Amino acid sequence: MDLAELAFLAAAAFAAGAVNAVAGGGSLISFPALIAAGYPAKTANVTNTVALWPGYLSGTIAYRRELVGQRKRATALLLPSLSGALGGSALLLATPEETFSAVVPYLILFACALMAFQRPLSDFTVRHRLGVQHADHMPATLYGGVFLMSIYGAYFGAGLGIMLLAVLAVLLPDDLHRCNAMKGLLSFMINAMAVAYFAAFGPVEWAPALVMAVGAIGGGYLGVGVVRHVPPAGLRAGVVAYGVFVAVFLLVN
Repeated sequence: MDLAELAFLAAAAFAAGAVNAVAGGGSLISFPALIAAGYPAKTANVTNTVALWPGYLSGTIAYRRELVGQRKRATALLLPSLSGALGGSALLLATPEETFSAVVPYLILFACALMAFQRPLSDFTVRHRLGVQHADHMPATLYGGVFLMSIYGAYFGAGLGIMLLAVLAVLLPDDLHRCNAMKGLLSFMINAMAVAYFAAFGPVEWAPALVMAVGAIGGGYLGVGVVRHVPPAGLRAGVVAYGVFVAVFLLVN
């Protein structure tokens, strides 16, 4: 691995870390970069997960102000996050790469639809008591949604942030920036479990993973500084637009 390749992978990870902090989907920058560097698809996927994990940590630290008062929520969602991630990690290593490559665009488009119709869906959950009713209320739909997103996130992380943010925005009516902060924390926990599993059983390429981790840390921290200045409506529109772009990119490539 020469210096030019190292710089290319570090830059891709920096951009991916920033995108993950803002909306999710950064793997669609860093994963193709590893493929372009010559790594097999499954190796690139598990290496990418390991490489981007520190970026979630730096993004969570940068979002600590918006996480104030959400400790009970985070603690309650720890078990579904970790158990789902464990299942998704095992599923990835046991199934052909063509399977998750085929379904990813449609999962991201579904998440974009959730985001686009977040307001009427939130009203629906309130009327039917599906979402959070008060600060200490944690409905089964929220546990189930996070569990399913955790399986997907460990299986193939591209778009995890978009999908998690959509689920939280619908089932956890709150300021979008606070939901985004919780999304980042949950993404960190999900990827922590996946990293542990892949480190033990997966074909991780550690040299590029370490180089990319440095870039992801910088991108994750700086990305939050940008998104804080974006109005909630603009952030939602940006998330939807980016998600559609990612899905179309996957469908035509």
